[in-house]
Amino acid sequence: MRTLGSRNALVITGLWLAAACSAGQQDGADDDGSNAGAGGQSSTQASSTSETVSATTSFGEGTGGSMAGCDSGPNEDADMDGFTFMQGDCNDCDANVNPNAIEVIVDDMGMGGGGGGMMAPADEDCDGMIDNVPMPCDAGLMLASSDALDAARAIELCHQATPEADWGVVSSQWVRANGTVAAPTDQWGIMPEFGPNMPARAGENLFVMSSGKARLPSNGGCGSNICSGTGLGVAPPGFPQDNPSCPPSKEINDDVGLELTLKAPSNATGYQFDFDFYSFEFPEWVCDSYNDQFIALVNPAPMGSINGNISFDSMNNPVSVNIAFFDVCTYDSFYPQFPCTLGPAELSGTGFDIWDDAGATSWLQTTAPIGPGETFSIRFAIWDTGDDAWDSSVLIDNFEWIANGGTVNVGTNPVPD
Repeated sequence: MRTLGSRNALVITGLWLAAACSAGQQDGADDDGSNAGAGGQSSTQASSTSETVSATTSFGEGTGGSMAGCDSGPNEDADMDGFTFMQGDCNDCDANVNPNAIEVIVDDMGMGGGGGGMMAPADEDCDGMIDNVPMPCDAGLMLASSDALDAARAIELCHQATPEADWGVVSSQWVRANGTVAAPTDQWGIMPEFGPNMPARAGENLFVMSSGKARLPSNGGCGSNICSGTGLGVAPPGFPQDNPSCPPSKEINDDVGLELTLKAPSNATGYQFDFDFYSFEFPEWVCDSYNDQFIALVNPAPMGSINGNISFDSMNNPVSVNIAFFDVCTYDSFYPQFPCTLGPAELSGTGFDIWDDAGATSWLQTTAPIGPGETFSIRFAIWDTGDDAWDSSVLIDNFEWIANGGTVNVGTNPVPD
């Protein structure tokens, strides 16, 4: 047990279809290989890209037609995306357009973000509307919901996969760090804001996990920097993630996780989510064996991940008080190495402002590549390292699929302005 000294566009009319290419990269557009969705440089080189076939399809009066190099009849699947015109494919010349695709929202400048280049607005999901924004699904969720699907909804994962070829959430469950199914506890929570200065990034709620209590002082918070929870845990293989400069203990405690099994849309090349890590370890216990960790463990592991973990900084530091982005704090001249460039406002009302010294990263964004239609799992997990003291919490929100035709890299950076 440690002790601390005083200061240590598509319209269908009858059987005629005229379609522009989907919102992927068009002729003459540059793909700079930047981080899709995040817009910055990636910390690793893993990537996934998508190709768009630029063609126009016509089909009329029950006979196959041919225009711009595309020849597709009503029951043919010219683009081999698994759908014919009669099965709802509104552009059989483009594999990125079909009922299992997601809409790529194009801004007023013709950009969809993330290095995909110039884009033409299109109806990628073949619902008859162009660039229709999906509605959030997290209104009215309960703080202590026992349904793990509510946690998925809180981070904007609304669409559930069906037994047919589809996309979305296949399953969601509460787990320990090693994937063992767990009963819901107050170490998980769903709330509209984490203190008055940290509202949800999207929708009406965000999701919180903690090695202490996922609660604010106003709704049953811990009351101190130490709250015991699930007890001694078992870390996933390869974790706690090693940091050669600050090697961690191999013992973990009070670990909790959320495991999601997802199926990617047919035009997706990646995904991204936002998170914000808070810890009472800061600043006294920086670079110590007790440093708590948050991971986003993906299976199958994408190239460039660290033992499947996709959230770490450009120096491969795991998400802990040792990560490069720990900038939310109150400056203390006793620790001049921590300039606290973002100040303490984001700690206000969270408990991390009153129960002990603490700090946070502010919102960061992790991106990772995925193959179109691929099924994978992502396990968000947090734990106390070495003991059950000096707790940490993580906020997760704003999960988004990336389907803009650009290159998606594994990486974590501050959320773009």
